[in-house]
Amino acid sequence: MRKVLEAVGFVALVQGVLGLVQEFTHWHVGLVQRVSFFDGYAAVVSFLLIVLACALFAAADTRRK
Repeated sequence: MRKVLEAVGFVALVQGVLGLVQEFTHWHVGLVQRVSFFDGYAAVVSFLLIVLACALFAAADTRRK
């Protein structure tokens, strides 16, 4: 379960960072801007993905024995 949490956290972190990079540099990277539901909220969603990644990493850390 720890590996799954870390893998999902890593994907969320990468997509969040790529979304913020796209928002500030206008490069076409990441998946956040490609989902039309998030149109206009890409920076907020990217920031929330980074927060989610931190929470997933913390949850994975508590699973260690």
